[in-house]
Amino acid sequence: MLFGIWNFSTVDIKSFHRALAQIAEARGITPEKIIETIEAALATAYKKDYGEKGQKIKTKFDPVSGDSKFWQIKLVVDDSMLYTEEEIEELKEKKIIPHEDFDRIQKTTEDGALEEPKKVIFNPEKHIMIEDAKKDYPSIKAGEEIEIPLKPQEDYGRIAAQTAKQVILQKIREAEKETIANEFKSKEGEIVSGLVQRIEGSTIYVDIGKTLGLLNREEQIPGEYYKPGQRVKCYILKVEDTSKGSIVLLSRVYPKLVSRLFELEVPEITAGTVVIKAIAREPGFRTKMAVASTEDGIDPIGSCVGQRGTRIIAVINELGGEKIDVVEWTEKPEKFIANSLSPAKVSSVKVEDKNTATVFVPEDQLSLAIGKDGRNVRLAANLTGWKIDIKPALKEEENEEKIEEVKEDKPVKEKKVKKSKKKKGEEPEEAK
Repeated sequence: MLFGIWNFSTVDIKSFHRALAQIAEARGITPEKIIETIEAALATAYKKDYGEKGQKIKTKFDPVSGDSKFWQIKLVVDDSMLYTEEEIEELKEKKIIPHEDFDRIQKTTEDGALEEPKKVIFNPEKHIMIEDAKKDYPSIKAGEEIEIPLKPQEDYGRIAAQTAKQVILQKIREAEKETIANEFKSKEGEIVSGLVQRIEGSTIYVDIGKTLGLLNREEQIPGEYYKPGQRVKCYILKVEDTSKGSIVLLSRVYPKLVSRLFELEVPEITAGTVVIKAIAREPGFRTKMAVASTEDGIDPIGSCVGQRGTRIIAVINELGGEKIDVVEWTEKPEKFIANSLSPAKVSSVKVEDKNTATVFVPEDQLSLAIGKDGRNVRLAANLTGWKIDIKPALKEEENEEKIEEVKEDKPVKEKKVKKSKKKKGEEPEEAK
């Protein structure tokens, strides 16, 4: 229906509005944007059949009556804004193309200042001298634009009609892409569920609804395999503007993906009674997450783990089996550092200068505290923000209480041993 815009006198306005509403809903574009598209198409068709080269045509379309009005836009110039013949010859010798587009006359710099107006070659279809413009517009100033009314036309040739159709299709596609880009820009930092549509080399294209998201190799979990039709949850990193349009960049390795997944599984986090204070992650291997409760009586770790581990297992499964340690956050650095080294047991923590801490662990817990390839202590350091040095605790220190107990019980044990060795006819040593 919209492709009949070049002859609106024959168009049923009710049908037009119905088609307008359908396109707006299907494409997610506002009706106002579609009207702008129609006006651009009308201006293109008018210029094609009735205009002159170099003209700038403006159109105003009334969707209620179906009528259109046309104007020719001209820039008011004075002698200081025009190249002289000598300057034009000089530019030609230097093979520099002079400015002809009046849209480039004035620009603002980064600090907001107005640039020096650039000169143009006078074109009667684009420009009008200020002395001529003042005849009809006495208060007009150089650098301003005037609108000269044009006679409306209803009949357009086949080429103009086809050109208008192409303009509409192009403008609607551009508006649709812009709408989608703005929608996903507002969703940056959230997670989205999508289907793997295709795989090209190391890049995964994920169907996330109205558009495709890109999951680049560096944003994929190491060792994770994808296949078309597979459903995945991804973190929306950002929407990047390129020459080919906007691209939605996704990630499966970003640490906040884990926190967002826990928000979906743990109502207490959504309600704010449990807060994720810090998170450290090595994708595909292990994640450490520090949580705290904002209300008394709520176990932050238990809330995240869930009954029989149902909540944390759901997150682990979504991440392909990646291990997750949920530890309790506290303001006391010694306690927090000890918690961060879970599942290893810590004997003591000595806090030193420059955010450095020495952690003493039992000898049988040393390898567990360090972790494979140093991963456990590295994640703990990232989680707490402290440089952690792991050292084995001295046996005298780690078994201090046990030693005291042994000392107290030693005489009793010796008595029992001595009595068991007593022979017939011999007296106990204590009696001697």
